[in-house]
Amino acid sequence: MIPAYPNDAEPKLSMRHILHPRFQKLDQGISEFTFANLYLFRDTHQYRFSMLDGNLLLVSGKDEVEPFFMLPFGLPEQQLLGQLFEKFRTMKCVSHTQVQELKALGYEIQEDRDNFDYLYRRKDLAELAGRKFHKKRNLIKAFLNNYSYEGKPLLETHKQDVLEILEKWRSRRDEQGDYAAAREALEKAEELQLCGGIYYVEGQPVAYSLGEELACGKSFVIHFEKAVDAYKGLWQFVNQAFASILPEQYESVNREQDLGNEGLRQAKLSYKPIGFVKKFKVTSPSHRGIV
Repeated sequence: MIPAYPNDAEPKLSMRHILHPRFQKLDQGISEFTFANLYLFRDTHQYRFSMLDGNLLLVSGKDEVEPFFMLPFGLPEQQLLGQLFEKFRTMKCVSHTQVQELKALGYEIQEDRDNFDYLYRRKDLAELAGRKFHKKRNLIKAFLNNYSYEGKPLLETHKQDVLEILEKWRSRRDEQGDYAAAREALEKAEELQLCGGIYYVEGQPVAYSLGEELACGKSFVIHFEKAVDAYKGLWQFVNQAFASILPEQYESVNREQDLGNEGLRQAKLSYKPIGFVKKFKVTSPSHRGIV
């Protein structure tokens, strides 16, 4: 079903039953490494799948015109690894567990700060206790005092309402952003086993969160969170409300990366992350500077 390298194929839903269980066993917690994420962003990054010896998955792609590859389940033998660097130049989403091995082989390592995933203690987001969250609590209090709200699990019966939220979110922005992936995630949430919550104000749908478990079930990653902009404190309320309904088995919440956007970075830092899922870019010495 997934061709052997050097052949490749676009990610397809029919591959999920093979790959999803393997991704669930990864403990690093890298947000890109779920079947749903790779499938939903297959067009954005031009992802292709191949199988290497040892039952290793090769994910290749392009950022605009620059090729790259990823190896979520481990490194192949050294000769093939060298060939992959020759062909694709850059290895992305390299975990901290792979870095030392690649460094020992002479490869160039670079922290990919713009793609670090932000990790938060689930209990911190749910309770917002202490002085460091004073401003967040004030915004949520203002929201609760000014509006009548309702939160529900995001079920298939809410599909039209949640699509309405997404369309309103897009209409207020100049760029598409992750709109296409977010829409397909809603349309195929059941097939991809994504779950989330939807929120209403005065009976009108205004916000939603959607994600899945990560890191062997110890973390929950929020792939998509959208809201209309008409209600002060809504974003802060949704952040807290969704964290508060997550099962206690999830020790942390992964809110993904900031992509180098300074405003987004400050917003994510304001929630006081407990750490990051660090990712690295790797090139061979012959491709130094081509990152």
